[in-house]
Amino acid sequence: MRHRKKGNPLGRTYAHRRAMLRNLVTSLFDKNSVVTTVAKAKEGRRIAERMITYAKKGDLASRRQVLRIVQDPSTVKKLFEEIAPIHKGRSGGYTRIIPLERRKGDGASTCLFELVGMKAELPKEK
Repeated sequence: MRHRKKGNPLGRTYAHRRAMLRNLVTSLFDKNSVVTTVAKAKEGRRIAERMITYAKKGDLASRRQVLRIVQDPSTVKKLFEEIAPIHKGRSGGYTRIIPLERRKGDGASTCLFELVGMKAELPKEK
């Protein structure tokens, strides 16, 4: 049975998946956009939107919840002081997934995972 099993395991163990998604979300908040696969972006969206909702509350308990996922204090400060005020009037939909071309090596579908309302640039062609 599949009860209470949300999310895509992404072919990784729990610890590896958790660390990878933490790094993805931290990079998203640090750089405002990240190029990744569509599957990873969809899983990262769940965590990123939850972290922004915590940051909008702005209290100490919320900051501690965010620090459990985003372990870089400077990124947490940016999240609470710069990113959260931009999304104060929104009730959700803080991130955007824009499809890009397929990756050359393995053909995986890639995308630009970005924060809505923040300046982000498309990656340059290699």
